[in-house]
Formats: sequence, structure tokens, C-alpha cells
Amino acid sequence: MYLINDELALVQTVDFFTPVVDDPFTFGQIAAANSLSDVYAMGGKPISALSIVGFPEKGDPAILEQIIRGGLDKMKEANCTVIGGHSIRNDDIQFGYAVTGTIHPKKIWRNVGAQINDAILLTKPIGTGLISTALKRERASKTNVDAAIASMSQLNRAAAEALHEIEAKTNARAVHAVTDVTGFGVLGHGREMALGDPEKGIPAVTIEFEYKAVPVLPGAFDAARQGMIPGGLNNNLDFLGNCVSFATGVPEENRALLFDPQTSGGLLVAIAPEAADAAIETLKRHQITAAKIGRVLPKGASILSVT
Repeated sequence: MYLINDELALVQTVDFFTPVVDDPFTFGQIAAANSLSDVYAMGGKPISALSIVGFPEKGDPAILEQIIRGGLDKMKEANCTVIGGHSIRNDDIQFGYAVTGTIHPKKIWRNVGAQINDAILLTKPIGTGLISTALKRERASKTNVDAAIASMSQLNRAAAEALHEIEAKTNARAVHAVTDVTGFGVLGHGREMALGDPEKGIPAVTIEFEYKAVPVLPGAFDAARQGMIPGGLNNNLDFLGNCVSFATGVPEENRALLFDPQTSGGLLVAIAPEAADAAIETLKRHQITAAKIGRVLPKGASILSVT
């Protein structure tokens, strides 16, 4: 955060990656939505962006044009102005943005701060990593890919606006922690939320997830059962394995989904329990189907628990 005055600050974020879908215009849209997501997760409003492009020297310029057009389409939807950018020759296509947003310095949502008894909400279904891997191996149906694309290209703006509305109605900081779910999956980003910040007096907690409550994209279970496992999922499993305890009855495919790296995933929210139902209804009015997927408990043997 860069403080301008007592009521205004700037936040900045950057993200770019290689294509996750075949259509270049759609890839541009997804990359833009993903790049904007961190600003929404902080409670900010994106205002400007710089594009970041890596493209093969002998690549088809028409493909690059469509990627850029897709990104601009989503940036226009977000009312975020693309003011420039930088491109390099690169063996692999890469695309994304550095985004600047504005925020009230006393109203920033952090990815820590979950309080005991908070409800945990999720604003998008998961499974994009598994479905993208199935697509690369030509094992994904068009219907399932279309559903994943719709999710990945959806801005988190409406979800953030709904959460702001809840806080305005309650006249209190009902939203205690927010993060967007991306490469570390639900459990990885849940870990961030559970660790707290001892230097700032924010204690660690345990987050308990209810696996049956987690929304899942169509085709994701089949991809998991067929072994369409992205490399990032195994990395998350290696990194997080000691942080998570699973109840005996949790199926393997559900475990895989909770480790699955997401592209342009939803917001993971720790919210005061008395505000949770109203938040879900408000999100619904903003065309966001959210789910209550867990709760916050006092710190236990594991900081993450799946039941």
C-alpha cells in the first residue's frame, strides 16, 4: 500500500501466466480477470494497468492481437484503463497485467485476521486446474470447459461490492479476512488466513472446511478420478501436507480438489457468523452464488481441518 492521504492509498499487484485455454481472446480475458483479482480481494478499485506480454518471435501476430483484445475487453468491463505495457520475445506465450487500484487505508481487507467462530465463504466453484489439465490431454468435454471458462473469466468485482455492501449495512467490520483463491488452492490460501500475524497481534487459528459444502465445477470430479492432476496440485500437496488433517471419510477426489491450483478463482472470506447468511443473500443479488464452506476454530494441532 502507498499512502496518499488519510482517506486514499494506492495498491498494486502483478500477475501473468501461460495459456490455460485454446482460444486466444478467451485467454486474454482470463488473464485480465486474474490480474485484477488481488485488488478486489484487498477491497480496492482497479484504476489503471500495464500489460505484460511474452510472445514467440515467429508467432502469429493475429493470435497476439486476439489475446490483447480479450484482455482489453475484460479491463473495460472493470473500468480499468490500460495505459501501456511491455513485451518481450519469449519461447512461450505469457500474458498478464500490473494493476494499480485505489483504496481507503483504514478499510483494507487482509488475508489474515480470521476470528474464532467466523464463517468461511467461497464465491466461485473450484476445479479449474484439473479441468485445464484434462483439456490439455484432450479429455475434457466442451460443456465442462465452457463452465470453467465462465468461472475463470468472471471478475471478482461483484463479490467485492457485495461484501462492501454488507459492511456498510452493519456499520461494522464484519469482513475479517479475504483472499482470492489462485495457485495455492483452497487449502493453501486457507493456510495463509489461518496463520495470523503475531507481530501485529493477530493470533493463529484453525480453519475447519466441510468438504461436502465446497462448490465444484462440472467435470472436476471426473478429471480427478481419471488422474488429470496438474503439477501445481502435487506441489501444493507437498507444501501443505503437514498442515492439514482429513477426516477418515473424505474421498480422495475431494482431497485433490482442495489442493487444486485455481486460475482466477473466487474470494475466500472469513466473516462474522451473524453476517454470513446476509452476505450470501447479498452476493446472490449481485449474481454471485457463494457457499458457506467452513468455520474458524481456536488453534488446534492442525491449522487446517477437513471434515
